[in-house]
Amino acid sequence: MAMFRRATRIAALVASLLACLIPHLLWRALGRRSPWPRRFLAMAGRSVGVRVHMSGRPHDGDMFLLANHVSWIDILALGGATGAAFVAHDGIARWPVVGWLAAQNNTLFVARERRAMLSGQIDALRDAMLGHQPVALFPEGTTSDGSGLLPFKPSLLAVLLPPPRAVLIQPVHIDYGAATHAIAWHGEEPAGTNAWRILARKGPIDVTLRFLEPFDPAVCADRKAIAATARERIAASIARQQQQRPSTPAPRPV
Repeated sequence: MAMFRRATRIAALVASLLACLIPHLLWRALGRRSPWPRRFLAMAGRSVGVRVHMSGRPHDGDMFLLANHVSWIDILALGGATGAAFVAHDGIARWPVVGWLAAQNNTLFVARERRAMLSGQIDALRDAMLGHQPVALFPEGTTSDGSGLLPFKPSLLAVLLPPPRAVLIQPVHIDYGAATHAIAWHGEEPAGTNAWRILARKGPIDVTLRFLEPFDPAVCADRKAIAATARERIAASIARQQQQRPSTPAPRPV
């Protein structure tokens, strides 16, 4: 049955890609902003068994999302729900197929370990923010086990002091509930092994996007204060859900 589930989900992923690819390329050829990357991410999430729920609501205006990072599924869930462009490690750009697909959603690829390139990366992020597509960043820099938070890396948050356009920062707690440990991609597990395991998983994957209170970066003294404010709010949400888990009602589906 695991092999059947894996094959079925891969087939659904391919079908989702084919359904979105041609209209996306047509939108691009006409010079229009394509809605299809967001639709593909949402369809891809459903294809692999993800059921996205929302608690709170995304900010109505321009927003810069800062979220905890548990799994590659985070991108399907958050991107499908908000249409956000992601800031990702430049190694992903070289992944076959995945790198190209990420670029179609205006992903900004950065090399976080090369500090000499930081200024240019902030300039590129500033240019990306001049559009009105939401931008999402995982400030932990890598995935964790989901039970807590790794330190936030504040370097790229310098782009928000001041931001190139009026924008609010919205922290997001990506919550897999009781399945967090089983879903999390951490440690030394290779990417392919993790994807193979998740695709064979029995039953749906419920993930709740908890949109927390947004704040204005202007109230923060520096990028470290921005990172600390967002981290405190996400950490408080994680602790709150861990305490309330047995009695928390099911959130509304997207």
